[in-house]
Amino acid sequence: MPHVATRALSLTFAAALLALAAPAFAADETDAPKGASVTVLKAAKSCFNNVVEVSGFILARDETAIRPERPGLKVAEVLAEAGDTVTAGQTLARLNLPEGGFQMIQTPVAGLVSASTATIGAMASARGEALFSIIARSEYDLVGLVPSADIAKLAVNQQATVTIVGANTIDGKVRRVAPTIEPNSQLGQVFVGLTSNQRLLVNASGRASIRTGQQSCSVAVPLTAVLYTSAGTVVQLVRGNRVETKGVEVGLSSGGQVEIKGGVKEGDVVVARAGALLREGDPVRPVTAAEAK
Repeated sequence: MPHVATRALSLTFAAALLALAAPAFAADETDAPKGASVTVLKAAKSCFNNVVEVSGFILARDETAIRPERPGLKVAEVLAEAGDTVTAGQTLARLNLPEGGFQMIQTPVAGLVSASTATIGAMASARGEALFSIIARSEYDLVGLVPSADIAKLAVNQQATVTIVGANTIDGKVRRVAPTIEPNSQLGQVFVGLTSNQRLLVNASGRASIRTGQQSCSVAVPLTAVLYTSAGTVVQLVRGNRVETKGVEVGLSSGGQVEIKGGVKEGDVVVARAGALLREGDPVRPVTAAEAK
């Protein structure tokens, strides 16, 4: 019987200890932050090409107008049309002379026939409208405008990748950079030279990515993680399940990522989509993009 009494007393004492501990556990759970669920990611290193983006239009670099040397000639035969690729010395049309005989009209340069007014029976003269216009050597320029902050980075012969509406991506290089800036817009003109076997459409819009230097490799975050405020550029981190706002210095950007030159370290937990609704010290429940799906 003494043993039974001792055991009962021990059980009673253990139950009392558990009862005392239960409120402490409940208090711990109550004190834990239980804010909004936010998608986070870890800042990681990435490399960016040092490029300047230019939007503009495709123009012929050198266009040659072809007319007969004398007046009073009539078009008898048309041997080339707009859109044809021609070689230097190729015959484009045959014209009848007033006194009889004929004159062959030839192109002095190779290239693409961009326009033609030659029709059988029409009159042609040295002072009239050109019978043919030739884009010499099928050379084009993408002519665009660049902010003054970027134009200083550009130099002749820098390589570029050009995307043109209605054509495949082609290579080009800077041919000329304007020496002045338009005072109102603070934009300067750049000419990116293109030579392509593709038939490019004059006045089509295009975009050039001009490589101006070596790659830059540092910490990167998505563009959506960067918040531009009146106080500066910031990124929202999560430390101890609470929001911490950090001022950052941004650099290059590409493919939806932006280079962070200062303010964020590799491995920092970053709010993937920064927003004004999250404030310094707010409790949050961080989840990764994979967990959010």
